[in-house]
Amino acid sequence: MSQKKEVLVLCTGNSCRSIMAEAMINAKMGDCVHAQSSGVKASGKVNPHAQALLESKGEWKEAYHSKVIETVLDTAFDLVVTVCDAAKETCPMFPKAVKTIHVGFEDPSGKAVEEYAKTYDLIEKELLPIIQKELCY
Repeated sequence: MSQKKEVLVLCTGNSCRSIMAEAMINAKMGDCVHAQSSGVKASGKVNPHAQALLESKGEWKEAYHSKVIETVLDTAFDLVVTVCDAAKETCPMFPKAVKTIHVGFEDPSGKAVEEYAKTYDLIEKELLPIIQKELCY
């Protein structure tokens, strides 16, 4: 079996969308991809609604936490995905040339709890197939 591809999901705060995407990719595509997430300006905490949603789907792991970009810069990623416009604008250059794509999602933080489920569904519909196509051939 070939080695798993590494994907980084990058956002601004790394508290909601990027963590959700990280968990979903690892839960649904873990046979070919390993995902990590980080924030350009990491908030240091995971949004409790995002965590509760992932827990309800059996996709939450205690290892998931909000982390700054510096902690992952040395990883040899196969793909970097920005999921918010601010991260797209400020995405750092990675030491190892890496393909970067942008698939934006509106931040549900501070909105009704149903918005988190909508974001989850959008990530599943829009982002996962792209990662599948890019990394799981």
